[in-house]
Amino acid sequence: MHFLTSRPVWVLILLLFLFTALAMAGPALVRRRIPLERLRGNNEVAGFKFAVIGVLYAVLLAFVVIITWERFYDAEKAMAAEAGSAATIYRLAGGLDETSGAALRADMSAYLKSVLADDWPAMGVGRSSRVTTRVLSDLYDLVVEYRPSDLHGADLQKDLLSELDQLTRARRERLVMAEGTVPSAIWFVLFLGAALTISFTFFFGAQSVIAQSSMTGVLAAIIFSLILVIIAIDRPYTGAIMVSKDSIRAVLEDFQTAP
Repeated sequence: MHFLTSRPVWVLILLLFLFTALAMAGPALVRRRIPLERLRGNNEVAGFKFAVIGVLYAVLLAFVVIITWERFYDAEKAMAAEAGSAATIYRLAGGLDETSGAALRADMSAYLKSVLADDWPAMGVGRSSRVTTRVLSDLYDLVVEYRPSDLHGADLQKDLLSELDQLTRARRERLVMAEGTVPSAIWFVLFLGAALTISFTFFFGAQSVIAQSSMTGVLAAIIFSLILVIIAIDRPYTGAIMVSKDSIRAVLEDFQTAP
């Protein structure tokens, strides 16, 4: 699904109109082969079956939309948590000796720059950047190898390690969510269910084929709109709708203006 999830908004909108138009052509094509009288004979029985099919598919569709939206929101929180931990580490570094503090601050800035320059493009294909991982390891090495000379230094080292752990967990959450929320099996069921639900309406017998095509188009537009929402937010760090980089950029700007 990476091909679709990485497409811009205008491509998704174009696909929405395209598939809706194809769905609207369905009743007219069926009417050419099956007379209206035969289709009308199926209306009563088909109506009950369509109600069951529609409810089952609507429940699945709504469930997937809610889950993907929650994961998108979690991705935003993970970015904010990572930026917050980075800002805290940068400020705590001021309590170290001049050499260690300067080195830690430089590595922290390098880490955030690598998140934007290396990790972000890698997340677009569901991967992580080795460059960013290496910079994060350098941060750990600096803090772990620091030798405090008093109780204050020991407490400071403990706080730095705690914030580094939080930053690492936030990054791990970010990388996991970059792989996407919806598994392949669910994508298959979503598309198959959409095709079956919409095509079911082709075999009702309305007096006006234009009215029937219009009703089918409305149903198709709603279904495809929800599917495109899922596609747009399934991968939070790529495609039409992405988690903002502003939290990381704001922290980097603070670093540049900090004394």
